[in-house]
Order: sequence, then structure tokens, then C-alpha cells
Amino acid sequence: MKKLSSNIVWAVATLFILTVVFSFLIQSGPEPVALTINQLVEKVNNGDVAKIMISGQDIEVTLKDKTTSTLKKESEAPLTDTLKNLGVDTFELQKVALEVKDESGVRFWLGVLVPTLLPLIVIVAIFWFVFRQAKGGASQAFTFGKANIRLFTPFKDRVTFKDVAGLKEAKRELEEVVDFLKNPKKYLAIGARIPRGVLLMGSPGTGKTLLARAVAGEAGVPFFHISASEFVEMFVGVGASRTRDAFTTAKKAAPAILFIDEIDAVGRERGTGVGGGHDEREQTLNQILVEMDGFERDARLIVLAATNRPDVLDAALLRPGRFDRRVMLDLPDKKDREAILKIHARGKAFEKDIDLAKAATRTPGFSGADLANLLNEAAILAASKNQATILQEDVLNSVEKVLLGPARLGRVISDKERAVTAYHEAGHALVTASLKDTDPVHKVSIVSRGRAGGYTLKLPSDEQRLKTRTQFISELAAMLGGFVSEQETFGDVTTGASNDLKEASNLARSLVVKYGMSEKLGPMTFGNTQELIFLGREISHERNYSEQVASEIDREVSAFIQRAHLIAKKIITTRAKTLKVIADALLEKENLEQEEFDEIMKKSGLKPMAI
Repeated sequence: MKKLSSNIVWAVATLFILTVVFSFLIQSGPEPVALTINQLVEKVNNGDVAKIMISGQDIEVTLKDKTTSTLKKESEAPLTDTLKNLGVDTFELQKVALEVKDESGVRFWLGVLVPTLLPLIVIVAIFWFVFRQAKGGASQAFTFGKANIRLFTPFKDRVTFKDVAGLKEAKRELEEVVDFLKNPKKYLAIGARIPRGVLLMGSPGTGKTLLARAVAGEAGVPFFHISASEFVEMFVGVGASRTRDAFTTAKKAAPAILFIDEIDAVGRERGTGVGGGHDEREQTLNQILVEMDGFERDARLIVLAATNRPDVLDAALLRPGRFDRRVMLDLPDKKDREAILKIHARGKAFEKDIDLAKAATRTPGFSGADLANLLNEAAILAASKNQATILQEDVLNSVEKVLLGPARLGRVISDKERAVTAYHEAGHALVTASLKDTDPVHKVSIVSRGRAGGYTLKLPSDEQRLKTRTQFISELAAMLGGFVSEQETFGDVTTGASNDLKEASNLARSLVVKYGMSEKLGPMTFGNTQELIFLGREISHERNYSEQVASEIDREVSAFIQRAHLIAKKIITTRAKTLKVIADALLEKENLEQEEFDEIMKKSGLKPMAI
């Protein structure tokens, strides 16, 4: 109704403007004086008339003083006869220039039709526009249950498996699906059944949607895609109706692929929300279950779905017959990260000798989306410095920007705080480099980034899936290196180590209650942590141990912290000279790259020691 009222207002305003414009056009110029026939005879006899122009029934009289007048003549008789009958002086009339102008047909008809038809046309156009809008609004009520499903066009911005770096196992699984759609007889002849659904699972940014687009590019069959959130509405039954419409549309184009993005929006476990079985989301899920494995078992439709929360999906949705395959998309390793960076480097002006492998080494845990953002930040940084190409330095600086935030070069700190920060970061770096089971130090800096006053960047040389207790203790010691360095150098501690202490405490507790690495408590885990899906996301921790065991856990956590503290203290006190060299270098240069730091350790002649 609001839209209809707005259209009526606009139509009335348009009509008013047109009326004003036409009135100005018609009334433009000085208005001529109207005469009667008797007055014209009088002016002719007085010798005041210079010219008379006759155009149809209209007479325009031009006087000798250049003024003009108008009048109408009789349609039956010529003007000269009329004037003679009224007693005009023939001699004076001969002095007047008489001109007869034929009226054109176009002008005649325009003069007749425009004043009559133009207002009528405008009014009809207004009513047509208003009723058209009203009809469109009424028809929306009948299309409310239609799904906003979109057909993917593979010829525009086509993506294939070659454009997806890494994910070899995932691509292998999906290549079979593509082959089945291209050559179904090969599989049906041997008795194989087409998989009903393929669930793509992985962390955000790992390439689930990109891989689905690659399937569309490879398959050569109609590919429909829709977001699961588009099914759900506040009105009960709309989601189920849209689900039916989406599957019906896709089945008509079979063999085809239907891709549902973020399926956890409707596929969450039933019975956990408000409203029970009448919840709109659960009704939509029930309809998806029926469509995927109902009575129609010969439909050649494959459903691809993506989610980063497979743990919250309903068990009925995950059973064989609905989602027969679950494809896990892992975070890329070092080799895959380099390949991903090369793909995202296309179209960017990099210097010729750039080494993307260095960026791949410094980005463990980065997803494909993170790596794309990394190179975009590098391009922005290079452009802000008015460079023609992206340098290696820009890429490495972007790694730190993505990890920690932009450098806060304008932050003013005192010499005392700067010295404390230098010794703090030198302590982290020295303890890390002094232990065998820690990751190499790639960079040490006292330049503030984000909330960090400084940072020590240590990254693994190889991808690691498993960690030992010795590695965890070494990591704890490295975390406490900054705290111990402040304590031993200045005889006091600051709040700069608060985050290190928090991380160390959490890691030590995980060693006891989660990983079962406590020698005293043995190989046991304590407490059940689970997520509750009720009005959002909530973490619940169930305590399944006694108060006595809780005290033992606290003591074991403290024991791990104390052991790591002693290791860090031993390194800091025995290698104080090297600590000072690193701190002085940081105060001078503010940043130490891996090569510079390794040179300092090499000159000191210190070798990593075992715990």
C-alpha cells in the first residue's frame, strides 16, 4: 500500500508539472489586443493599419506603431466584403497590405486534437501505471512460496578443478560425481547407484563454495544454487513450499546439481529449538528430508551442500541415502598454500623475483580466503606507496598485518617502556631458539601492531598434526620467556606479560584435563565440554570429577607452569649476554628478520638444548 500511495503522488505531481509547462508555452510572448470589426474599420479609415494577415478564421492586424491586434472574421464572407458593407474607405483600404495565409493540415489537427486528447492520454497513463503496480503487488502473494533459485551459467567466469589449488582428496571425490553425471550408463551397468547428496565440510574460507562452482564448471549439466537461509520465513509453511519449488525446478532439468550453501541454517538438529515440531525451520528440514529420500528414487538430481558446522546437523540429514558422501576440506599445508597464492597472484603486478614460498611458510593455519586477502592487502600497501609493482617486503608486511593488525607507527612510548618491550621480546626469542622442540624464529619486532606492543613470530618448518608433551612444555617455556626476561633484567614485572600468562595457563590446563599428559593423574580426561544449540550458541562444561580431583588438577597445572618457568629462567640467566645483544639490536633496528636473528645466535655459539 505504501508503494501504491507513493506512485499516485508521483503521478499527480507529474500531471501538475505538465500542466504548468503547457500553460507557460501557450502564454509565452506579449498578448495581442482583441479588436472588433467596427474598430478595424475605424482604424483603416484613420490610416492606422499597416498590414492585415488572414489565416482561416483568424485575422492579425499590424498597426503602423508596430502593435498587433487580433479578431475573428465571418466564415461565410470574405473580409473585404465585410469591411465594405461596414463603410470602409476604399482608398484607405488599398493602402493596407493584405496577406492570406493557408492553414496547414497538421497544425489544424494539432490545434483540434491536442487540447482534447492530451489530458485524456495523461489520465489513462496514470491509471494504467497505478493498476499495474497494484496487480504486481497482488501477484506477489501467489509467488511468496517460490524459491529464489538461480541457475549457474558455466560460460561466464567459469571455474574448474584446475583453478582450485590443493584439496586433492576432495576433488577426487567430486570428480566421480561429475563423471557419473557425464557417463551415467557406465555406473548403472555395473549396478552402482547415484549418490543422493554430497556434504562439503570445512572451516570458513577453505573453498567449499569455490569447489561447488568448479563442479558446475566441470559437469556441463544445469547447476542450481541457493542459500539455505532463503528457505526460512516467519510464516509457517513458506520454507517447506520454497523447498518443494527448488527441488521441483532442479528435477525438471535433471540430470542436474542443486547446491545449498550454509545448510546448517535449516539443517540443525531437531528438538532443540523453541516450538517443537511446529518450528518453521524444522518444517523446512522435514521437507528437505522427504525431497532427498522420498518415494521418488529415480530422480537424477545430486544435492551439494556446504557447512562449517557439521556437528550441529540433524542425524537424519546425514544418514546414507541422503548425504551419502561427506567431503572434508582441510586447511592447506605449506605446498598447497604456495599454489593458492600463485592462483590469487594472477592479474597482480608482482616483481619478477618475488618468492611466494616465503609467504606460504609464514602463514600456517591460513585458509584460501585468508591467503586471497593477504595478497589483496599487499597490493593495497604497494599502491599506497605509489609503487608500480608489489615487492616481497609488501607481501611479508601484509602477513603481519593480517595476523596482528596494522603497525601503529605513530604510537609514542617512553624509553623505559621501549626497553622493557625489547627485553620482553628478546626473552621470547632467546628461549625459543634455545630449545630443540620449538618452532624457528622468523621475526622479532618491537613495533606495536594491534594490541601487541611487540611480537615474536615463530612458525613451524613442517606441517604438524601431532604434538608431544615435550613440545608443549617447550612452548610453555617460550611463552614465559618474556615474563622471566623482564623479571631478571629489571627486577620487576609489567602487565605486558598478561596475555602470555593467560595463554600459558590455558595450555597447561589442557595438558591435564584434555590431553591426559599429567604423570600423576595418568592418561585420563576430565570434564565434558559441549555446545548447546538453544537460542544461539552456548558452551556447557560438565564437571564429572570430585573436589579432591579438582585440587589435584590445579596442582598439576601449577606443576607444568613451574617447570616451564624454571626452564625459561635457566636459559635467561645462563645466556644473559646473548639476551642483551638481541635487545640492543631490537632497540637499534626495531625489527630483526630470521637471517639477522640466526646470525646473532651463531656468533654467540649457543646451541639448542633438550629439556
